[in-house]
Amino acid sequence: MIPNPIWHESPNHGERRGGTTPTLIVLHYTAMRSAEAALRRLCDPDYEVSSHYLIGRCGRTWQLVSEERRAWHAGHSHWAGAPDVNSRSIGIELDNDGRSPFTEPLMRSLEALMPGIMQRWNIKPESVIAHSDCAPVRKCDPGRRFDWKRLAHQGLSVWPGLDAAAGEAGPARFRADAIRFGYPDEEPSLVLDAFRQRFQPWADGPLKTADVAAMADLAARYPVDRDANEA
Repeated sequence: MIPNPIWHESPNHGERRGGTTPTLIVLHYTAMRSAEAALRRLCDPDYEVSSHYLIGRCGRTWQLVSEERRAWHAGHSHWAGAPDVNSRSIGIELDNDGRSPFTEPLMRSLEALMPGIMQRWNIKPESVIAHSDCAPVRKCDPGRRFDWKRLAHQGLSVWPGLDAAAGEAGPARFRADAIRFGYPDEEPSLVLDAFRQRFQPWADGPLKTADVAAMADLAARYPVDRDANEA
């Protein structure tokens, strides 16, 4: 277990809107030169950005915003048919430049931090998502170097089943299943890229049967209730 996170309060937070409580965890990378630089940015009122937690490459963990409060990490984003992801999520920033592997101390600290958050707020593994998942038009973090499969093996996220069947292998099927899993209804190429960053980081080029099969499996096992979220 990691020690309790270092409390370093950011002024950049507010009330969760509409009486919401966290139902998501959103993972980010900082894309800055150091955790200390990211800490300064996340606590600077001029930038109006924050997260609940920041984990350094060495594994050091800071808490910047109380989990009960709305941190400003997701920006304009949608997931499972609902906007304002900030009001519905816990944001975790990871000290990484977007090109390098995520360090082992960072990953161990993340894996120690997440179960408590998930238990406190009853957040399911399928509700642990990437910033790029809920904002595919704007964002690409935590990127292709992040090991989502490692988290899934520990019940901290999800991964497509090995027995996924392709079914109708076409763009319409992929789009419908992406929406069913939770992705926003955005430009199909951007959703495909966001999906591949997380689940098929080695893939490129046009939509492939493997993409359709993996998305179909996720949608079948983890469908979201968009009508409830949109109500």
